Amino acid sequence: MNLIFLGPPGSGKGTQAERISKLLGIAHLSTGDMLRESVARKTSLGQKAQEYMETGELVPDDLILGMIEEKLCSGGWEHGFILDGFPRTIRQAEALKKMIAKNEKEIDKAILLSVSDAEVMRRLSGRFYCPTCKIGYNYPMRLPRQKEHCDFDNTKLVRRPDDEITVVRNRLEVYKRETAPLIDFYRKELILSEIETDDGPDKVTEQLLKEIGKAKKSDSYKDRCPN
Repeated sequence: MNLIFLGPPGSGKGTQAERISKLLGIAHLSTGDMLRESVARKTSLGQKAQEYMETGELVPDDLILGMIEEKLCSGGWEHGFILDGFPRTIRQAEALKKMIAKNEKEIDKAILLSVSDAEVMRRLSGRFYCPTCKIGYNYPMRLPRQKEHCDFDNTKLVRRPDDEITVVRNRLEVYKRETAPLIDFYRKELILSEIETDDGPDKVTEQLLKEIGKAKKSDSYKDRCPN
């Protein structure tokens, strides 16, 4: 199965992609994680992307597309994948379709995780992580035992720069302007489904599995990535 999870920041794409990838035994490809890793390692991609990420703007298509193609051609997705955070623009969606076609594959399902602006603000304003062990916490759903400190090493929790309130507001505006048109793109491809995410993560996982069960299975994998 080759899947795309769409939705605004805070919709739960990452959490659900991680769950579903484990349940189905398919790869979870998160552009956010890839970019943050590049920033932490101070790669040339990370240095170029950091200034966009810290203001809530989309990282330019050329940077993202190069990273995604490299990842897809590195192997490990023979049984399928979930793309979380990509594509974010129509150009990216069209480029992805061509990449997949090179491997005689296709996207089986694009699933939109819907959530209100108010709920996005509530969720992201309560999201913190441990800078030492990288464990994430989310108020009020995953609370540390000791307020504002990591359960594992007692490090003081911090908020990611792109989860600051002003940045979150801008991320929402960017999503509506740049990413929301993908809904129509995948609706025209006849592979779009929509799920409300206000019922809690367990209910959302259950609904996702039902939607994925309706999608057809992909053809057999053939490694034809360019050298």
